[in-house]
Amino acid sequence: MTQIPNRPITKAVIAVAGYGTRFLPATKNQPKEMLPIIDKPIIQYLVEEAVASGITDIILVTRYGQHIMEDYFDNNLELEHSLEENGKVDRLKIVRDIPKMANFIYVRQHSHLPYGTATPILVAQNLIDDDDAFVYMSGDDVTLAKTPVTKQLIDVYEKYHPSAILAVQEVANEDVKRYCTVKYKENPNIPFEIESGFEKLPFGQAPSNMAQFGRLILTNDVITEAQKMQTGKDGEFWMIDVLNALAQQGKSIIAQPIEGEWHTTGDPLRYLQTTFKFALERDDLRNDLLAFIKNEISKLQY
Repeated sequence: MTQIPNRPITKAVIAVAGYGTRFLPATKNQPKEMLPIIDKPIIQYLVEEAVASGITDIILVTRYGQHIMEDYFDNNLELEHSLEENGKVDRLKIVRDIPKMANFIYVRQHSHLPYGTATPILVAQNLIDDDDAFVYMSGDDVTLAKTPVTKQLIDVYEKYHPSAILAVQEVANEDVKRYCTVKYKENPNIPFEIESGFEKLPFGQAPSNMAQFGRLILTNDVITEAQKMQTGKDGEFWMIDVLNALAQQGKSIIAQPIEGEWHTTGDPLRYLQTTFKFALERDDLRNDLLAFIKNEISKLQY
């Protein structure tokens, strides 16, 4: 097991450096993570989950052209003045509270670095102390849970202090090929310890239906190992390759099933499904939306 830090987990690294090519042309001049789920951008849901889990420092790994995200988490004095002048107090508070959510830090992922899920931790490594454990979040993934998923992982980390924890959820057989799936140890030292993980194997070849998604707790063990790793499958720099290397060295890696729901926004269909699911969670939208959908279905000609 890794060295136990002397302080709680307070930092989250959020990977938002992708190009969002599946959403072109909408993502031509804005990050995919700024697309809205109803009335908030995707990235805000991640930040809110992190903050609700005790995170105070949000490190956003961005790329060239993403200043819109930095502007979003800053004050907009002109808008605030307009809202105040027009007596829109409730909306003014919403806007003013956004920059207060956390301490936001921005670091660029430059093009000379390899593409992959592990690259952002190399970009952010100088912002992580040697004895820090930290949260890693993928900008594609949002969650619905009574206890924030990030908090669930932090609680597991504080109990067992492994080298890493990855959140997993069972997926349907036909979806296995889209994700990294894990193989659990037969005789683990701690619950849900894995032997290895495999990227995008088809059902029947994958070790399980337990798919990893974009919530992890990582330690300096992961950063140190990532510094030595080379690119893997399809020339990408995979996080699971780093975690597999640590597991082979006898380090404890946990694949923790989460209580709640994981939803991805990685492609247009799943983005729409996620938006619909989040709308159903809102009392001010649910009934009217369901009535609209029911009416539209009734119009379909089979």
